[in-house]
Amino acid sequence: MLEQLQQLLGYDPAKVLACTGGCEVLRAIVLSALIFFTLLTGFAYTTVLERRLLAFLQDRIGPNRAGPLGLLQPVADGLKLIFKEDVIPAGADRTVYVLAPIMKTIPALLVVATIPLGPPIVLPWFDGNWYRIPLDLANVNVGVLYILAWLSLGTYGIVLAGWSSNNKYSMLGGLRASAQMLSYELSLGLTMAVPIMITGSMSVATIIAAQGGVPILGWFVFQNPVSALILCIALLAEVNRAPFDLPEAESELTAGYHTEYSGMKFALFFMAEYISMISVSMIAVAMFFGGYHFFFVDQIPLLGPLVYIVKVIIALSVMIWVRATLPRIRYDRLMAFGWKFMLPVALLAVGWTAVSLVIGDSLNSSSAYIISSIIFLVVVLIVGAVIWRPKPDMRGDVVALQERGAGWMILTIVGGLLSIPFRLFGFIGSVLRNLAPRS
Repeated sequence: MLEQLQQLLGYDPAKVLACTGGCEVLRAIVLSALIFFTLLTGFAYTTVLERRLLAFLQDRIGPNRAGPLGLLQPVADGLKLIFKEDVIPAGADRTVYVLAPIMKTIPALLVVATIPLGPPIVLPWFDGNWYRIPLDLANVNVGVLYILAWLSLGTYGIVLAGWSSNNKYSMLGGLRASAQMLSYELSLGLTMAVPIMITGSMSVATIIAAQGGVPILGWFVFQNPVSALILCIALLAEVNRAPFDLPEAESELTAGYHTEYSGMKFALFFMAEYISMISVSMIAVAMFFGGYHFFFVDQIPLLGPLVYIVKVIIALSVMIWVRATLPRIRYDRLMAFGWKFMLPVALLAVGWTAVSLVIGDSLNSSSAYIISSIIFLVVVLIVGAVIWRPKPDMRGDVVALQERGAGWMILTIVGGLLSIPFRLFGFIGSVLRNLAPRS
């Protein structure tokens, strides 16, 4: 069937041309518009996903009044913010106050420019030729550095918003954001060094392509799961999501750095937060979770963007799940966790990858997986022995049960994994019941 369609359209693999010149300009314009539209639409409906999922986890009904099935809730929220009064505080620095939301939003939009959304696709054009179209805006050789640079620049908008508002709560929120970024940016950069070491390239497209050998098992998360976990935690802290939402802690700082913002300026901060969630989800998927790679993507390249979107939605759902599950941690513990735990573990993860690659090169490439697994098992056993070691019983002759022993840990992990399908089934059933017409 596919071969007949190719013959009908006059497709000849030997005559496929690279997209250059006018084709490249047109590709950049169209792809930029598509990515911009996708991010804006994704931001709007990520808010709906969060409210629905939080409602399910808290056993209540989510938004279901604005439009059919509640799908127009983002429109209602946007209209509300448009018609709100935009007040600038009397003592604020007006120029910086206005520029701060823009400085927070632009990096969130531009950070994904070097991430390919799928494998190159081949399309016909009016001149009768076929062209190979890459699905990334810019395939630069230092794509990982580009991502780190834009992630860091987003913090300037938060700091300047807190300073320019002339409000002590806003200022404290901005200072917290800067300290948090410094604490977790180092761990983030170290964990990103792991896929660079494995592939020998800083290009995001090369890193994703290197994970396409064996479906699922070829993803870098299976070569270094500790580094993948540290990356996900650092990205959560980077976008100030729970339990790292100290810069906007309502119980301590009113609303944090955007306390004095209202109207569309507040909407820009709101949009930047959710677009940043989408961006860091795309980064995590690209670095360790295979990017657009999955079953049948090599045979049908158009499935690549769909696979990428599904993976990003799963990552967003996990971020929302974390928000509903974990409480906000204390600020001093946040700093201690970043410097005393995250940074040393990230250094160990980089060393683990280096040792695995050196030994794997001296033997054969496939042995690197085995060596990584052995090192990971040893690390897990050592950490488990330290953390879950039996504590001395201070109650005399009374025998204390080891509530945090190895058996408890194994049962918790297995039980949690087995409960996932049932929780998803219950969530879908709850949503369908809420959407059913009421008598």
